[in-house]
Amino acid sequence: MTLSIVMATFNGAAHLPRQLRSLAAQERLPDELVVSDDGSTDQTATILHGFAEQAPFPVRLLTNDRPLGSTANFEVAIAAATGDIIAPCDQDDVWYPEKLKRIEAAFDATPRPSLVFSDADVVDEQLRPLGYTLWTNLGFNEPLQRRAAAGDLTRTLLRFNVVTGTAMALDAKWREMILPIPTCWVHDAWTALMISSVARCAPIAESLLAYRQHASQQIGSGRLTIGRQLELARQMDAAYFAREAEKFCLAAERLAAWRTKGVSDETLQRVDEKAAHAAARARMRSSSRHGHRRWKAVTVEAARGRYRSYSLGIKSIAQDLFL
Repeated sequence: MTLSIVMATFNGAAHLPRQLRSLAAQERLPDELVVSDDGSTDQTATILHGFAEQAPFPVRLLTNDRPLGSTANFEVAIAAATGDIIAPCDQDDVWYPEKLKRIEAAFDATPRPSLVFSDADVVDEQLRPLGYTLWTNLGFNEPLQRRAAAGDLTRTLLRFNVVTGTAMALDAKWREMILPIPTCWVHDAWTALMISSVARCAPIAESLLAYRQHASQQIGSGRLTIGRQLELARQMDAAYFAREAEKFCLAAERLAAWRTKGVSDETLQRVDEKAAHAAARARMRSSSRHGHRRWKAVTVEAARGRYRSYSLGIKSIAQDLFL
């Protein structure tokens, strides 16, 4: 199989050289690196051109005419990739030398998966370990990993996303399904939900990269302490849950269009239920604070089992009742 790395860059000069060196040091080199730059104004373009001249594999550099944002920028790179397997790559992390070799081995398994994703070590800006991994921070524990390996990743993704873009790789045959990516979605969460709904996904229960945390990154994985969880919960207002409802309505529409390719009625029903649950939580925040209507709405959602299936159970019930 051929393997493409796709990278989306934007003003990444501070950490990009270290990441590029880690790509050149892969035990299984990629067949190409496709980079889409979103109009960087720092030294990113210079760094990329310098790397392209001496890289041990072909490098194609694309530049957007206008800034697109990270998700659409990744979409450009994914669309341009020619490999059988597409591995997204962030500009600020460091891949371990065995990463692509382990991914290729996972795709060689029988039955062959359509999406492979791994854990990652969370590190600070100087690449010092912070003492936890992506999966432990997210709560993607061994029972959930076993369920994903057995073919049911979608149920977990309808509660919370556990697939990080730079830690995943996908079979290019599903590109038509995932593109275009709705602007309200992040590319990794969308890709994982789409592919898990029609095909087998394989988790790799080891860290294959250092996932750098720094002040200027768009999405990170800061440690989810109790205080941090409470802070995030307070930010989830009516508008937040309305956006969640919209996101999963769009997901249901895309999956319905792919029903003939293997999307089951059960999966479509679950995605519809997720959208309905998010819409109900949005309405709760529009009702009187701690009033009778909110208690009644929470009771109805709990009785339907939606808190257990589509959010964080008791934690989410308490959030809806008291925040």
